[in-house]
Amino acid sequence: MSYYEEDDLRRFGEMGKHRPDLFEKFMAWYEACQEDGALSRREKALIGLAVAHALQCPYCIDAYSQSCLEAGSNMEQMTEAIHMASALRGGAALIHGLQAHNSVGKVSM
Repeated sequence: MSYYEEDDLRRFGEMGKHRPDLFEKFMAWYEACQEDGALSRREKALIGLAVAHALQCPYCIDAYSQSCLEAGSNMEQMTEAIHMASALRGGAALIHGLQAHNSVGKVSM
């Protein structure tokens, strides 16, 4: 059983049903973040894909995989972005191991 329903991505707009004012503000901000600026739309899509994998959001992975392709990225670039996110997440998990070392060190004193 999976809690992830692929069709839910298309239903995202329903999140604005009970507080349309907040949803509209979120969407305006979200869309503004996607526009070309110091970073191109393609670069932003690759960042989105990497973050989607780091957050492990299946909806975001689907959406940003499509966004990357639409913005002109290829599978090699997308895979490299995914590896970068995975490496960062792995490193972050590993460095948190020092918290365990610190905790054990305090108890051992």
